[in-house]
Parts: sequence; structure tokens; C-alpha cells
Amino acid sequence: MTTMSSSQAREHFPEIMSEAAFAKKRFIVTRRGKRLAAIVPIEDLDMIEAIEDKIDLEDARKALADVKKKGSTSWKKVKAELGL
Repeated sequence: MTTMSSSQAREHFPEIMSEAAFAKKRFIVTRRGKRLAAIVPIEDLDMIEAIEDKIDLEDARKALADVKKKGSTSWKKVKAELGL
């Protein structure tokens, strides 16, 4: 993975985009030596989003199972407890 400053990334943006898209290279963009952002192939982003979706689905299933096991609190009661 190539690391470069944000000013270098600005200077070479078209080349970086092409390398990410077609050569499947990944780039880390830094500012003042701190990692700030990444430029990655779209397939990498698609994979990250698919993983996040799977995690969200697992969390939702766990929450539903917890509600079935422990029950839930009505929105009316929550609002009353919060003074809304």
C-alpha cells in the first residue's frame, strides 16, 4: 500500500484514481504524518459494505432475540421516563 501526503495526492489524483480502479492498488493519504483517508478500488469498498451489512444483520437478530427473551419497553413509557 502506498502512502502519500494530501498535497501529493492532489497533484497526482488522476493517476491515483486510475491505479486504484484498474491496477487495484490502495493508497493511504496523510496530513502532517497522520493517516487521513484511503483511496481503494471500488471492489474493496463493496466488500467492506457487505461485511458491515452482515454485522448489522447479526446485531439486529441478536436485538430481536433479546426482546423476545426479555420483553420491550413501550415508546410511551420511554418518553414519560425522559420527560418528553
